[in-house]
Amino acid sequence: RDRGRGRCLVIVLGIDPGTARTGYGVVASAGSDLRLVDYGCYETVDDRPLHERLLLIHEGLSELIESHRPDAVGVERLFFNKNVQTAFAVGQARGVVLLAAAQHGLPVFEFGPHEVKMAVTGYGRAPKDQVQRMVQLMLSMAELPRPDDAADALAVAVCTAHTATTARVATA
Repeated sequence: RDRGRGRCLVIVLGIDPGTARTGYGVVASAGSDLRLVDYGCYETVDDRPLHERLLLIHEGLSELIESHRPDAVGVERLFFNKNVQTAFAVGQARGVVLLAAAQHGLPVFEFGPHEVKMAVTGYGRAPKDQVQRMVQLMLSMAELPRPDDAADALAVAVCTAHTATTARVATA
């Protein structure tokens, strides 16, 4: 995509997966310029069976992909979690994200939490509030992005935008 200034516009969908809440963030990148497009959360109620909750997440992601037509999807990589149930739930939600991206023929970029923090703040162990403030600043947002899942997804989108833009330039 070209905005008419000779710079390629890259639309990125960032995802913070989870079965209770899946955060999403959509950003547009033209060179080093970033612009907020959309963000929020898909929330599911825990009294529904897991397969129904995963279906709701998949349907929401598919609608997002169809409406925003991203060039790439970024998702947080599963990191070791002491709570095995939480790790399984996040892994299942990640699978839904990967499936939705594959169904739409989109490249997927995966990042660990420290990589996302490094891309956004320059420090891989930055606290959550510092990441939120940097996302707010980078995307010229009037308020801090909330809830945390949506803020995390925006951070993943920013990280992905840098990577996807670099990958596109390298293959051009």
